[in-house]
Amino acid sequence: MSRRDAVYARQSVEKKDSLSISGQVDLCRRMAGEKELAVYRDAGYSGKNTDRPAFRQLMRDVKAGRIATLYVYRLDRFSRSVADFGQLWQVLQANRVEFVSVSENFDTSTPMGRAMLHIIMVFAQLERETTAQRVRDNYYRRAALGAWPGGPAPFGFDNGRAAGRDGRWAPALVPNGHGELVRRIFAEYAGEGTSLSGLAKELSREGIPGPKRAVWDSVTLSRLLHNPAYVKADEQVRLYYLGQGVTVSDPAEYFDGQHGLLLVGRREADSRRRTGEGSQVLSVLNSPGLVEAELFLRCQEKLRKNRQLGRSGQGKHTWLSGLLKCAECGYSVSVTENGGKRYLHCSGRYNLAHCRSAIRVDLGELEERVQGEMEKLLGSCPKPRAEEGDESRYAASMAELDRQAERLTDAFARSESMPAAYLRRALEKIGRERQALRQEWDRGERREERPREIRLGDLPFDGKKAVAAQLIGCIRLAGDAAEIRWTV
Repeated sequence: MSRRDAVYARQSVEKKDSLSISGQVDLCRRMAGEKELAVYRDAGYSGKNTDRPAFRQLMRDVKAGRIATLYVYRLDRFSRSVADFGQLWQVLQANRVEFVSVSENFDTSTPMGRAMLHIIMVFAQLERETTAQRVRDNYYRRAALGAWPGGPAPFGFDNGRAAGRDGRWAPALVPNGHGELVRRIFAEYAGEGTSLSGLAKELSREGIPGPKRAVWDSVTLSRLLHNPAYVKADEQVRLYYLGQGVTVSDPAEYFDGQHGLLLVGRREADSRRRTGEGSQVLSVLNSPGLVEAELFLRCQEKLRKNRQLGRSGQGKHTWLSGLLKCAECGYSVSVTENGGKRYLHCSGRYNLAHCRSAIRVDLGELEERVQGEMEKLLGSCPKPRAEEGDESRYAASMAELDRQAERLTDAFARSESMPAAYLRRALEKIGRERQALRQEWDRGERREERPREIRLGDLPFDGKKAVAAQLIGCIRLAGDAAEIRWTV
């Protein structure tokens, strides 16, 4: 395809002191000499943006490889924004197009012209970074004042306005008709045995549309459950985020058990902790929360445990996946299926050429053995007291006190603003509550403890996998032998 030279000329309004489009074209022709030029004219269009018909056609021809050199009378005829010109130059450069500005003696085919270009690109980068910083500063300023900083409202809310801390009306989240569904999602996920995928299937099966599509999925639910905009934030929520290394911008008295939170910043996707101290900032919104703090924290604890499992146990061929290790090299053992048979492979041997071990363990027999030993282990546990509900409440209360103590110590370790005296008084209070619970429990009657019959075979695939992950550290395989290493 032959390439030709081109002229671009623009004039927004005809003025006495403004060079006409025809005058611009004539000056460019003189600079080009005897070359045949294609002319692109935009009359009556501003140079503040690139929404100009002749300009758009020019750029299409550039990208099609039809232009060799582009002439303009002056740089502002082409673009009045330095940032826009920086982007346009990248397009010209990618398509090997030289750029010549007649009045400014600017020609990228010469060393001086290229030097001028680099200067312009520096200013373009400065303009982009300055604009981005202004946007970030405005975003964080709104967040620090408790206002919703902008963007789409989370599911269950609409964008609206409410009184801010200074009494002025500011952007806020206003609950809508999906609030009950949000509360249901938190309540059901917190229940024992409920998974993200199972809850997503249930909601989709009921025909309940998701935030952006007709069905729900695990990712959508995870984002919703992690979002602190839904929580009626109290002191325990504040301690939870302090323990996560989050910078909390508001004092403790703002966490009144009524308002939601805004968390800004990023966390590494594969890390349980944040990217660094202060990388995320938490502030109290001028918007009401939808979910009680205790329920929200139970969901966060469950989500955290799911993250701790990482990718362990994702295999679909056995509920022991993630636990199987090669006894010789220590690498994981994967399972494949072919023709109805399952085979074990050491990743150290087949992926890294590192191990010579051959694993001949029968996976079906191994599953039966592990299931039997887990049933014996669980069956040897004491039988619950007659008042099962009382024990459940007692265990839940003790567990909640343990979580409160853990949040306190995590927050103290991660935050420099928490006084040691406050930590001591709070832990002493928790200790007194634990002692009172224990004394009340000890006054109750105990039934004779005897072994129970446990049947893991009745559990679904995911249930067996969850139980195995709690009881077993790993299963080391070598030849036709298997060694189970328990965590209890």
